[in-house]
Amino acid sequence: MSVILKQVGLPEFGSGGEQPVIPDNTYEVRANSAYDRAGTDWLAVYADREHFGNIVFLSGFEPRFEEAFLLLGPQRKRVLITGNESESYAVIARLPGLTVLRSQTLSLMAQDRTQHPRLIDRLRDAGIKPRNTIGLVGWKYLEPEEDENHATGFFVPSVYVQMFARLEESQDALRDCTSILMHPETGLRAILDADQIAAFEWASTRCSLALWHIVSGVREGDTEFDAVARMGYCGDPLAIHTILASSAPGEPVIGLRSPTGRKLRRGDGVTAAVGFWGGLSSRAGLFDTDNDDFLELAKAYFDALITWYEIADVGVSGGELHSAVTDKLASGGLQSALNPGHLTGHEEWMHTPVRPRSSERLRSGMPFQIDVIPTPIPEGQCLNCEDPVTFADAGLRDEIKKKHPDCFNRIEARRSFMRIRLGVDVKPSILPLSSTPLYLPPFWLKPNHVLVRD
Repeated sequence: MSVILKQVGLPEFGSGGEQPVIPDNTYEVRANSAYDRAGTDWLAVYADREHFGNIVFLSGFEPRFEEAFLLLGPQRKRVLITGNESESYAVIARLPGLTVLRSQTLSLMAQDRTQHPRLIDRLRDAGIKPRNTIGLVGWKYLEPEEDENHATGFFVPSVYVQMFARLEESQDALRDCTSILMHPETGLRAILDADQIAAFEWASTRCSLALWHIVSGVREGDTEFDAVARMGYCGDPLAIHTILASSAPGEPVIGLRSPTGRKLRRGDGVTAAVGFWGGLSSRAGLFDTDNDDFLELAKAYFDALITWYEIADVGVSGGELHSAVTDKLASGGLQSALNPGHLTGHEEWMHTPVRPRSSERLRSGMPFQIDVIPTPIPEGQCLNCEDPVTFADAGLRDEIKKKHPDCFNRIEARRSFMRIRLGVDVKPSILPLSSTPLYLPPFWLKPNHVLVRD
C-alpha cells in the first residue's frame, strides 16, 4: 500500500454537547488511593500556576496566580493551603471533607503578610506533628540515572522542603512520592476512568475544531494574529500557550512561538497548536498548494503515523512502540524530535512509557498524545500532526458507551472515517478523541487535500 494526497472532506462528528462533570466521589477515591499508596503519615502535594496537574486531579482545584499545597493525612484528613487570592477560589474544589487554610507565604510578593505569613505554622495547624513521616509530591521526579540522591530530589521549592524538614526535625522524615501519581505505567494519573475520558474527549473535540478553524480558514495576507483569531476561542482552560509560527523559505520556523503580526506568504512554513485541558491538536505544513519534495517528506511521515496506530495497543511495551515508529521514520530519512507519544492530561505532557527499551506497557485508560515530531526538515518548512487518543479495553469501552453515549458515538464515527476515508484501520482499543483524526493537509492552501493510505 502507498500514501497519496487526496481530496477528502472532513465530516461533522458532532459538537461536545453538555460538558461532562467528574463526580465528587471520584476525587475522594483518587485522594484515598494516593494517600494509601504513599504509606506515610501525610502526603503533601505541591502546585503552582504552571504545575497543577497533580492537585487538580486529586481535588478539582488548581491555584490561580500563586502556589498551593494539598495535605492528605490520618483519618482521611484533607487540608488545602492557599495564598491570598486562591482562598476564595477554593470553593470550586470537589474533594469532600476539605478544610481550607491560608498561608500568605504562598501569595505573590508585596501582598498582605500580616495575618498568616508563616507556612510552617499552617502546616502545624493542619495537624502535622514532629516525627510524622511526609510524602512530598512535586511536579516531576528524578529517575535513578539522573542523580545518586534521586529519592530525595524533590521538585518542590527548597524553601518549602526546608520548612517540612524543620517541622519534622529531620529531612529523613521526607520521602518523594511523586511517582504515585506520575509513573508512566502505574501512576494514578496514567489511568483514567470513563467520566474523565468523556471530559477530556469533550475538551479534545473543542480543541481540534478550534485548530481546524485556523488551518482551514487562513488566507494569504493574514497576519498570524488574524489566523489565530479564527479559532473561536470560548475561554476553555489552556494546557499550553497557543502557538502559531511561520517563516520564509530558508529561515527557521520557531515551533514554540506565540503568534505575531507577521504576514503569511505563499511558500512559508507554518505551524499551529491549540491545547485545552485533556487534549491538544497541532498541524504544521507549507502555506502553499504544492511542493513535490515536501510532499515526499510528508508521505514518509504519514507512514510512520500509520505505524503508530498499527503497533500501539493495550499490553504493548513502550519500547516496542518506540522502536517501530522510529524505525519507520528512519526508512524515510527522518527521526522523532521527542518521544513518539506521551501521556497527557490537564497538563500537556505528564510522562511517557514510550522510550528506548522501555518495558512499561500501555494500559487501558491511558490518555495519550500522538506526538511524533519529524526531523530533520529543511529550513523554512515544518511538518506535524498531533492528536489525542485514549486506550480502552472492552470493559472500559462498555462503560463509556453506557454512561456517555454521545461521546462514544463520536469516537466510533471517527474510527469509521479513518478506516473508510483515510485507509487506516484503527483498533477498537484506541479511542480517537480529536475531531480531525489523522487528518493531515500538507498544504494549508488546499486544506481538504490530505494524506491517505491507498
